[in-house]
Formats: sequence, structure tokens, C-alpha cells
Amino acid sequence: MSAAEKKRIVITGIGVVAPNGVGVGAYEEALRAGRSGIKSQESMIEQNFGCTVAGTPEGVDDLCEKTFSEEELLAMNMNHRYASLAALEAWKDAGLERPAHDSEEVDWDTGAILGTGIGGMDTIAGKVVPLTDAKRIRRMGSTCVEQVMASGISARLSGQLALGNQVTTNSSACSTGTEALAMGMERIRAGLADRMLCGGAEAASHYIWSGFDSMRVLNRGSNDEPEKASRPLSASAGGFIPGSGAGVVLIESLESALARGATIRAELAGGGVNCGGHRMGGSMTAPNPTSVQRCISAALTDAGVDPRDVDAINGHLTATGADPKEVGSWARARGREPGELPPITSTKSMIGHGLGAAGGLEAVASILMVEKGFVHPSVNCEDVHPEIEPHAASIPHELLEKPDLDVLVKAGFGFGDVNACLVFKRYKA
Repeated sequence: MSAAEKKRIVITGIGVVAPNGVGVGAYEEALRAGRSGIKSQESMIEQNFGCTVAGTPEGVDDLCEKTFSEEELLAMNMNHRYASLAALEAWKDAGLERPAHDSEEVDWDTGAILGTGIGGMDTIAGKVVPLTDAKRIRRMGSTCVEQVMASGISARLSGQLALGNQVTTNSSACSTGTEALAMGMERIRAGLADRMLCGGAEAASHYIWSGFDSMRVLNRGSNDEPEKASRPLSASAGGFIPGSGAGVVLIESLESALARGATIRAELAGGGVNCGGHRMGGSMTAPNPTSVQRCISAALTDAGVDPRDVDAINGHLTATGADPKEVGSWARARGREPGELPPITSTKSMIGHGLGAAGGLEAVASILMVEKGFVHPSVNCEDVHPEIEPHAASIPHELLEKPDLDVLVKAGFGFGDVNACLVFKRYKA
């Protein structure tokens, strides 16, 4: 089936809980300003981490108390709270009403694919393990399982919004949130749903981040300057900075959106998902460059977009040694010589690496850039990596107003050599 024959998928709602802004308005303002949400973390200092800074959203508990009932909150850990706040914002942004708790109506046409990388680790480490080891199992409470199971975030959402279509949680490491949108798009294209809430969430917990610190893949050299610690594309990048939060997108068939008079923010024109098989340079922790290029090309083909027509790139770009390889893959996948790449930016430079939430957070940023016609700056890379220097002119260090931005490509690559790529377009009737 050609791209022109496929059911068109549009974005009618977005929601975000990010380290540099909770809520879409605050997030957009921070992105435009190049404002970081990376802060020193007392828990990491106390536990003698090498890296003691991370991206954590602020004011979440207060906002949750205003949004959810006391009974709901007792069963919601941090991962649930991030995901629920972002999903509810996306739901309302799409012009949909939150159903009453005592309503018997089910929305059979709407579902959710909401992913997470590590899930309820904060509950496992803070409650399940110590209470089990102390032989105090009865103290765990009746909501413990629903907080620690990976699908808890999507299950929680299905009850809050009475979703009756497919409701599931995907988990593909750092490509999770990006993959979720690709999966939701395919379900709507197949005629199995009208609308899907898609994205990713990850709690803020030193228990989640400790393994990465032990691998020495976190930046240990910028603890005294948190806002400068996340340095994608930089020669002085010393590893990624852990982040957290949630980004959720309401995608919908064009027919459904038009029928209910919804405001359309952008179009999700295509996507690609693959794996490098841990071959040709790929491994559990490194992407196969050929598979990355194939994933990008597959997404562009699915969207019916000529590589030369891409106006901006929101890369995975984590501030590790993989950055130069990724930029090289973008250039080769698009057949561009040095100096010919469109603007390429890293949202992680301001929010850190949100793991399972990364794709959702960055998808929301990508949609805002397409809708509003700008490319946010990639901060902390004044000293561009030598291997990326030939493409230095394509890296915006300040806000780039780009009213002619019609096509943006967003990618996510994760542990396990897994890749996902999305193509967002300006909506045109």
C-alpha cells in the first residue's frame, strides 16, 4: 500500500511532565529558551553515586492532589502519577471529557499503548524488597502489585478514562516511547481503533539510575554545574544524565478528528521499527549503524517522504560515544554530505535521558516544533565533537524560528539494539 492510500493519522492532543516544565505551555517555553531541568539530587549524593545530578519534574505531588482523589493517589506511585498527569492533559487537549468515576459507559474506540523502561522500581526497592526481607508481607498493602507491574501505567489510565480498545504497555528500553506511537499508528491504520493514547513514562528514582552509574555511562564530571551536565553532540560529553517524567500523545484517524471537530496539531505520517540483531557493530548496548539507517529509511518510505524534504531532525543523541555514529547514520540515511543536514537537535540536552519516557517527551517536543514552526536549541555543545564538526552548521545553539518547517523526523534507539523512528508533518487539509 502506498503512503497516499494509508489512513491518515493526526495528533489532536499532547501532555507532558518534564524536568524543565510540567504541562505543555511550560514545556514549550522552556524548550524555546533552552532552559535545563537538570538538578542536583540529594538521594544520589547520599548513596555515593559518581553522577549526582538528574532531570526530575517539580510540583507533581501537589498537582496530583488537585487532580486525583485520595483513594486514587494511595494506589499511584511516581510512574503512575507522571503517566496519568500527562495522559489526562493530552486527553483534555484533544477536546475530550474525563468520564465520571461512576459512569458505566466504555469508550470502545479508544485505547492506549503507554510504555516504560524499568517501571515501578521505586515501589519494588522501597516497599516490596524490604518488607519481604523483614517478613512483613502483610504491610505491603493491596495495591502493591498494580504499582510494580509494568502494565500498571496503562491499566491505571484505562480506568481513569474508561478506555475499551487495546490497552497495553510496551517496553523496548530507550526506544519505548517512540515505538509506542508507531504501534498505535498501525492499530488505527488497520481500522481497529479510532484513537490511541501513546507515549512513555519513567519514575525518578536513584534505584533506577544506580545500574547506569555502575556502568560508568553517566556523566560524573559536571556535578557542580547541573545545567551544563547533559552535553549531547559535545566534545566534552562525559555520558548521559538520567531523566524522568512522561510524554503522551493522542493520535487519531483524520476521519475521527474531523467528525468531532477536533483541533489538529500535526500529522503522524509514518514510522519504522527494527532491530540490529547485535551484529555489524550492534550489541546489547550499542546500535547496529546499518539497522539505524534502515529504520530511518523505512520510516521515510512509510510516510512517503523524500529524504531531501526533511526540514529538521530530533535525534536520540544521548551525550555518549554513540552521538557521532548517530549523526553519521542520519547523513547516510538521507544521502546528505557534510553541511547539507537540516537542523538537528537534542531535547535530552535540557531534560536528560528519560529512558522509557524519552520517546514520549521528545515526541511532544517534536510536535510542538512542527506545529509552531521552530527548532529548539541543543544546549551545552559549544564545543562540537570533532567527528560531528563537519555537520556543525546544522546544530542550532539558540532558538531557530523556522516557519517553513513541514517535516520533522524523530528517532529513538535503545539497549538491545532496538530502533524506532517517526515522521511528523505539518497538517494540511
